Amino acid sequence: MPELCRFRGIVFLMYADEGVHQVGHFHVRYAEYRASVAFDGSVLAGSLPASQLKLVRQWAARHQVELAANWVRAREGQRLERIDPLA
Repeated sequence: MPELCRFRGIVFLMYADEGVHQVGHFHVRYAEYRASVAFDGSVLAGSLPASQLKLVRQWAARHQVELAANWVRAREGQRLERIDPLA
C-alpha cells in the first residue's frame, strides 16, 4: 500500500481499492488503529482516537486537490505523489 504521508505516528496510505468504498478515500494507521477515511474526513470503516482523527481531518481538508489527484493515479495504476504533513 503506497504511503502518502507520515507524521505524529499517523501513517496515510492509498491504493486502488477492491471496490469496497466507491468514494475517494485513504487509509490511516495509528498504533493498533486502522481506518478508511473519505476525502471529506468522514470515517468509512474502522476507528481512530479522537485526537488523531482531528489531525487526519485537518490534513485531509488542507490537501483535497492532492488527494483527488492521487485517487486518479491509484485508479490508473500510476505512482502516487507524497503529500506534505501538517506543520
